[in-house]
Amino acid sequence: MDAFFASVELLRYPQLKGLPVVIGGSRHTPEHEAQLIAQWGSLDAIPVEAFPRLARYVGRGVITTATYPARQFGVGSAMGMMKAARLCPQAILLPIDFVRYRQYSRTFKDVILEMAPLMEDRGVDEVYIDFTLVPDGQHEGGRVLAASIQQRIFEKTGLTCSVGVAPNKLLAKMASEFNKPQGISIVMPQDVEHQIWPLSCRKINGIGPKAGAKLQGLGIVTIGELAAKSLPWLMQHFGKSYGAWLHAASHGQDDRAVVTESEPVSMSRETTFDSDLHAGHDKVQLGAIFTRLCERVAQDLQRKGYAGRTIGIKLRYANFKSVTREITVDAFTQDAGTIRRVAGQCLKRVPLEQSIRLLGVRVGCLVHWDASTQQAEGAVPVLPRKSTGKGDPLSLPLFD
Repeated sequence: MDAFFASVELLRYPQLKGLPVVIGGSRHTPEHEAQLIAQWGSLDAIPVEAFPRLARYVGRGVITTATYPARQFGVGSAMGMMKAARLCPQAILLPIDFVRYRQYSRTFKDVILEMAPLMEDRGVDEVYIDFTLVPDGQHEGGRVLAASIQQRIFEKTGLTCSVGVAPNKLLAKMASEFNKPQGISIVMPQDVEHQIWPLSCRKINGIGPKAGAKLQGLGIVTIGELAAKSLPWLMQHFGKSYGAWLHAASHGQDDRAVVTESEPVSMSRETTFDSDLHAGHDKVQLGAIFTRLCERVAQDLQRKGYAGRTIGIKLRYANFKSVTREITVDAFTQDAGTIRRVAGQCLKRVPLEQSIRLLGVRVGCLVHWDASTQQAEGAVPVLPRKSTGKGDPLSLPLFD
């Protein structure tokens, strides 16, 4: 989907079309929307001048997404809003409305499933489709079907999307970015050399900042330069598994199937603080936040019917460097007290001298959990833990 969150907001505020708009900073509430309607009569009657500007933002939030006019100023997803305000102070700032975004997400995916039922859900705004067996799906190399999907989605939602057509998921993902917004791009195996090889290595989904920097340090900037390296050379510099993947990816090879059903591998909760907190000066506040994160992860697991064995934490310091630690326990759990206790042990393994800007808790190695029997299929039952004499795990001191 094209700038999905922002595009949904433009349906609500059509007067902002063509303007730089960023989404983030706060959550939308029905009460605030009701106040706006009471003041202006309708949402589309609000004057552009009445909307808050990014220049006035003060805080530590990050941008969730931005319209294409805002992106022309260098503003993008996951960018700190204070930095974005320096790049595009005139941008209009709108709150996040995840309830509305999920509704539109379900609608556009239902449209796709009616036309091409083999669909892999990749999040709120992206899917993969295997249209090999869709009747007439191969006309013009898939372009006719892609255009039909775009049209049906627009008719149902008023939103646009961009489609990449290719023999595999790797190339399709890259192709979907070529002609945004509302583009259709087709990449066949014979097109890899002239369409893919001139691109930066970072355009391959799976080459992150660290790998990109290492490649650049080795004199490899484009995908074509990566493809020119031998398999043994790549395995020598990047390890057997990742080196082999780099070699295949640079040649446009990917044998992953479209997966119509998938299981989560982990569940997590994290929060970025309004101001940096220190383990020494803000121990009580950090302890309360940490406990709440553990409780929310436990609630997520219980609500969705999972339990996990690997419990971990994530910290981001004031200098933006991040650390993670995890511990794998003997028994699967979805209990908040257990998660809190083990996550607290993880905290003891990280330096806490610096101020902290982000704190997160994660539970992985998930299995389906039967709440009535407190057991998971093929898992070791969770046994009652002997008392340590220290009271409720949720009240144990933190950062000590």
